[in-house]
Amino acid sequence: MTPPATGNGQPAAGSIESLYPFLYSGTTDVSAVLEQVRQSTVAKAAEILELRQSVLAADGHRLTACGRDMAARFAAGGQLLAFGNGGSATDAQQLATMFLAPGGAARPLPALGLATDAAILTALSNDIGVDVVFARQIAAFGTKRDIAIGLSTSGNSENLLRAFDEASRRGLLTIGIAGYSGGRMAELDSIDYLFVAPSASVHRIQEAQTTIYDALWELCQEALSYQARGEPAGSPAADAPRSRPDEGGPA
Repeated sequence: MTPPATGNGQPAAGSIESLYPFLYSGTTDVSAVLEQVRQSTVAKAAEILELRQSVLAADGHRLTACGRDMAARFAAGGQLLAFGNGGSATDAQQLATMFLAPGGAARPLPALGLATDAAILTALSNDIGVDVVFARQIAAFGTKRDIAIGLSTSGNSENLLRAFDEASRRGLLTIGIAGYSGGRMAELDSIDYLFVAPSASVHRIQEAQTTIYDALWELCQEALSYQARGEPAGSPAADAPRSRPDEGGPA
């Protein structure tokens, strides 16, 4: 199949051909194609490493503080409500599952993905509108002890903006994870912690966002374990190395 091209003969922007030109170049040199694949993989790995490092440099202390605030909500009997659209809905469900069923010796924590119940989503979308699908669930399920985490690559999703406003009104701890420069989420006063993966690539943004919520899970678990042992965070004992449950080490 001939790939779609622009007037200058180049693959159309955003097409599969523009993302992986070495697969559509017409070359029969397998070694050359494999080398291009290798170079592409190395370049993308370097991009996400640089992005993760920039997020850590900008938000490392805030991530730690956020993890502690989350732990305080869970210790008070709260639950986590996670939400997003499209691929971010999948990430929100993964995030909720990580807290709810972490495996190993890690402490399971109550969490709910708000983009998983087809009956609720379709009823609200059909009867009222898609803009309220998360806000209405937060109004129904959320309490001032709870945590609301919303994910968006653009930061502009109207149903997330409404959800954060509703969560803030009800006293939930609100956490946003966005890409680009944060979009409209960066303008909200209703988000307690906003973490931004500053990239124009949706692929790199979502990879960095996964790292952000993985880090929040670990930091929250750490803070809860300190509380259980009666140790303040930052003490020598608290700072001892700790592996994730899926690594087979102590949790």
